[in-house]
Amino acid sequence: MLPEPDLHRIRLWARERVPEHLWDELKVEADVADRHVTIVEVRPPWDGVGEHTRFPIARLRYTRTTGLWSIYWRDRHLKFHEYKRKAPSKNGQSLLDHIEDSGDPIFWG
Repeated sequence: MLPEPDLHRIRLWARERVPEHLWDELKVEADVADRHVTIVEVRPPWDGVGEHTRFPIARLRYTRTTGLWSIYWRDRHLKFHEYKRKAPSKNGQSLLDHIEDSGDPIFWG
């Protein structure tokens, strides 16, 4: 089970990545699973028909025994790997800040 205050913070962070007036074109959302949260970019179909695309950007994994969050990056085959440039942290916000502000193209390319 993921800590609810952290989940709230992650969802709010994702929601604030794109101004509301652009949500018809692009959103950033947080897909929650048992032990991790995947940050996804959501776009409408290019031709207006069908489902929105959900493209994974990064994953935050929580380890309950240590209380630490870790960042994982996505490769071209949509597999996730531990991101070694930022140490795990009890402060999930610091990891979100790193994804947003690091300038590392591995996340937002």
